[in-house]
Amino acid sequence: MAAEAVRTLEDRGFIESLWIKDASVWTDDGAQQALIRNRLGWLTSPTLMRQHADDLKEFADDIRRAHYTHVLLLGMGGATLCPEVLSLTFGPKMGFPDLVVLDSTDPAAVKAATNKINLPRTLIVVSSKSGLTAETMAFYAFFREQIEKGSRGKPGLQFVAITDGGTPLEKLAKSQGFRKVFLNPPTIGGRYSALSYFGLLPGALVGVDVAGILDRAVAAVEEAGDSVPIRDNPGVTLGARLASLAKAGRDKVTFVFSPGITPFGPWFEQLLAESLGKNGRGLIPVDGEPLGAPAVYGPDRVFVAMTLADEAVALESSLAALEEAGHPVIRIRLRDSLDIGTEFYRWEIATATIGALLQVNPFDEPNVQESKDITARLLTAYRTSRRLPEWSVDREEDGIALMTGAGTKPLTVAEGLGAHMALAKPGDYLAFQAYLPLKPELLEAVQELRRVMRDKTKLAVTVGMGPRYLHSTGQLHKGGPPSGLFIQLTADDAHDLAIPGEAYSFAVLKNAQALGDLQALRNKGRRVIRVHLGGKDPVDTLKKFTAMLARVVPAH
Repeated sequence: MAAEAVRTLEDRGFIESLWIKDASVWTDDGAQQALIRNRLGWLTSPTLMRQHADDLKEFADDIRRAHYTHVLLLGMGGATLCPEVLSLTFGPKMGFPDLVVLDSTDPAAVKAATNKINLPRTLIVVSSKSGLTAETMAFYAFFREQIEKGSRGKPGLQFVAITDGGTPLEKLAKSQGFRKVFLNPPTIGGRYSALSYFGLLPGALVGVDVAGILDRAVAAVEEAGDSVPIRDNPGVTLGARLASLAKAGRDKVTFVFSPGITPFGPWFEQLLAESLGKNGRGLIPVDGEPLGAPAVYGPDRVFVAMTLADEAVALESSLAALEEAGHPVIRIRLRDSLDIGTEFYRWEIATATIGALLQVNPFDEPNVQESKDITARLLTAYRTSRRLPEWSVDREEDGIALMTGAGTKPLTVAEGLGAHMALAKPGDYLAFQAYLPLKPELLEAVQELRRVMRDKTKLAVTVGMGPRYLHSTGQLHKGGPPSGLFIQLTADDAHDLAIPGEAYSFAVLKNAQALGDLQALRNKGRRVIRVHLGGKDPVDTLKKFTAMLARVVPAH
């Protein structure tokens, strides 16, 4: 199958077209082609940024000598995923500040980030391509106020901005005295921005070997050049294989990582989901699902195993068992952690390739805006009424409140859950959208829910933590294949925090985002319900919900 896809790409002159920025390989629409041509700066980003590697190191050394203990990164989606990968993969480095990432409007997440840092000795990086990202600007307003309360000097010197030229964030940074503004090339889109200032500056600040990563990425650029035959191009052949498997029904790309590169998963998830989930097509990335026995997987899976060379052996028996059961397994082995630079680039090329073969534009995100627009309308109404128009509760038992938005009331919560799960068909995936605090015990309970439902239904099960998933898998949910069965999980906020200058708080903003996405999914005809976890302990209620859901789902 992959060989046929490669021949198709050769016949179309895909690589040549890619490098001359001929957007017709993705779409016949003239307006879309013009937009795509302005989104291909990532192709040469490693070469460009390699020239700035010494400058990044010099700036990082200046920050280190200023005795900052923390770097707090404020952003969403592509602005935070690569820095988080680098920080978690390479770990803290002696003499450099620690990185703390804030990409959730959950007030517990904002409070947790505040508690992790020594605010007077923290450099705050405000990161937004558009310079308009609502969540990022709310974070900035909150921390700017906190710093100004205790500042005796120039509070702006604790801030750095990463954005495109001419954005409101650039203007704000200059007017409010930021220490420095890094202007990213405007032709690099958010999820393709790993090998640009968005990904590399935060990494440099915490001591990551940015030059070493870029050296590997530059070598990957050379392997993807138009002088290299398509059959020898690692990114194109990977994309051809995944696209071929997807067309054959294996569209659930299930990632398996060795321990040293597990943090890579969320970056892959966003790249594939947001790039390819359009026009009713796409691949469903499955990251973080516990690895199970071959029998718990349906015939819609393909496994991508990424391992560090010295960690590969531990996974081999599990991978061999999957292959023996008939599941395709793609193995990618990294020599060491610096090969992350190679993989960032390889997967960007692969994603562009898949887009060409599926005939989708991998460089836009047309369905993301709908949730944002609905959320904005909800917040506008809140300013007047001081309330959000919640979905009504159909049934509530033992702290579990079911909201179907259907106008019909099941006799019990279990009956309503059973009716929703009865909508599942072979080849579907089950998506939990969890607007829950990022506490370890809750995350463990969510993972157990995921494992139980995967084993019972044989469906791929994804988990998105809200609202961060809106900038990651939200596009796939609304624009991709209509094969998702969605359950949104919410809980009461134990504490709240005000957003300076706004009539609403972080809790209200988060809840408006949840409601906005709920309505956007319903507008797209998606199968979605909401479950609110009440009671004194949301972990306990979540465990009860897991047991109830397992009871109403027949074993496959």
